[in-house]
Amino acid sequence: MTDELLRSLVWTDYRLAVLFAVLVPLALLVWAAVKKAEAIQRLLVIYWRVSSLLAITVYLMIGGLPLSFISALAARILIPVGLWFWADLNEEIDDQRRTPIKLTFTAWRWAMTVYMGLGAIAQLLTLPCAVSQTAFAGTTCQVWLEAPLIFREFFHGGSSRGFLGFWGIVGLVIYVIYLGYFVFVRLNRQGRSAVQD
Repeated sequence: MTDELLRSLVWTDYRLAVLFAVLVPLALLVWAAVKKAEAIQRLLVIYWRVSSLLAITVYLMIGGLPLSFISALAARILIPVGLWFWADLNEEIDDQRRTPIKLTFTAWRWAMTVYMGLGAIAQLLTLPCAVSQTAFAGTTCQVWLEAPLIFREFFHGGSSRGFLGFWGIVGLVIYVIYLGYFVFVRLNRQGRSAVQD
């Protein structure tokens, strides 16, 4: 694959991520709040919690940390799991009558599942970036850092890469602690129910 084709595919992925992982779910969350579609609203709040790993990944990439390629793969796996895991919310949404918000939400949920699934397969090819300094320094890995560095210039122009990478690590530690709590404590107590105790 040529460098130009790789760069084009990576930038297309970032554009799709902004559209499908940020703008559409934000609009859906507002719409669900206005329409008082509580099950959809709860699932979207869960989505935002899970997908925060994508934002953490951006900050890890700004810091030039190879670990970012592992967190990127983890995000692409956890997001579809988070969208379909909750048995009670799935039943509530399925039982709702067909409305524009339900149809739009369902279409987005399926689109995210396919997009993240294909992205996870593609992201597997970047795992050498996480374990080899030679691979990390190569074009295949460095092209993934271009968009996060432009994001840094646009939103954090006065901050150093190391400082933003540090906050990415802090975010990752908090995320892993919360995920560990969910897997080892809450999941045993509540199972696949999104209803809090």
